[in-house]
Amino acid sequence: MNFLPAWPLTSNALFFFGFLLFCGALGGYVTHRWPWLPSITGFMLVGLIAGPNVLGLVDYAALANSRIIVDVALGLILYRLGLSLDIKLLVRDRSLIVISLVESTLTFVVVFYGMDLMGVHGLAAAVIAAIAVSSSPAVLIHVANEMGASGPVTERAKSLVALNNVLAFLIFSALLPLLYNDAAAPLTTILGGPLYQLLGSTVLGASMGMALHMAARKTKEAHQYHLALVVGAVAFTLGAAMTLKLSTLFAPLVLGIVVRSIERTELIANIEFGAAFELFFIALFVYAGANLHVAEMVQYAPAALVLVFGRSLAKWLGVGISAHLMGTPKRQAATTGLLLIPMAGLAIGLADTTLTLFQLQGAVVSSVVLAAVAVLETIGPPISAKALRWSGDTLKPDTAYEEVPPEPTPQA
Repeated sequence: MNFLPAWPLTSNALFFFGFLLFCGALGGYVTHRWPWLPSITGFMLVGLIAGPNVLGLVDYAALANSRIIVDVALGLILYRLGLSLDIKLLVRDRSLIVISLVESTLTFVVVFYGMDLMGVHGLAAAVIAAIAVSSSPAVLIHVANEMGASGPVTERAKSLVALNNVLAFLIFSALLPLLYNDAAAPLTTILGGPLYQLLGSTVLGASMGMALHMAARKTKEAHQYHLALVVGAVAFTLGAAMTLKLSTLFAPLVLGIVVRSIERTELIANIEFGAAFELFFIALFVYAGANLHVAEMVQYAPAALVLVFGRSLAKWLGVGISAHLMGTPKRQAATTGLLLIPMAGLAIGLADTTLTLFQLQGAVVSSVVLAAVAVLETIGPPISAKALRWSGDTLKPDTAYEEVPPEPTPQA
């Protein structure tokens, strides 16, 4: 009976991808019954119900085996976020850099001392504070697309989220030598490990960015292939980063930044991903909901709540006050800060890296960060939606999300 499948049945990444999309689409549809509720909330709720915490249709092992789906989704999202950060514009408009530095410094200090008050000291508190500087590009991009938001607040928020993630990675890299030293690693690892991660990921992303730009120039008359070029470049970058043990989060972000910064005419930086891009958002957030660690959330709830409230307040006040002092209207400054509150992809990646490399420090860091991410990913989408409605930006909701009323039956 060798033709029969082995029991118990095992899933694979393709099966799980289909499961994520099917369930997530239903969850997203249900949330659209309530216009004030973003579809991300529905995606995560379906994941939570189907995941190990409730029905147990998928377990943590299956989630881990399907991690490649999330890596591709995050890679495309971070690439797209990188496209919102043009180095040429930053040189001309340095106010964004000032705002980002003020807000990131305030966030780091508030979270560091908040963790210290909760009994998380030293390097663990510093790593959590560095991770807290990051913001979620996926929530901002998805909610903005869903609401059709365009304007100064949306664009400035995207640039600040990109800068936040760059700064978070730089601060984390600066802390790595101290973590290696604390783990009694050899001097070559203490100095070489962080430099290899930072410089290697930067060089990989920049090289692929230039290669993508050159390919787009050569094929500029064949626009139908540009999307394939982009997806191929991102996938190649992710694969190379995995092989070379570089950051699968920072490299695609650099890829997007380089593409935007070196283009003189719009070839590929403003390419429309279309409705297919929604598939990756659905998969990412259903996965995030299924992967919530409820036990850790309960165990580290006090520290996580301090992280959530301290970080959120620092982001909001840091951006709101500094942007207003730089000449931004009060409403725009305040709502921009609210859009930086969600935290997810890079935070999870850096927490996982810490846990993999440094078991002792990583256990505390990962538990607190994952518990905080669970809260921020739950409250973040509704906050982002409210902020965009208050911002004064133009809103043109995607008609694909709206229900089409049935046509009246003609009378005989």
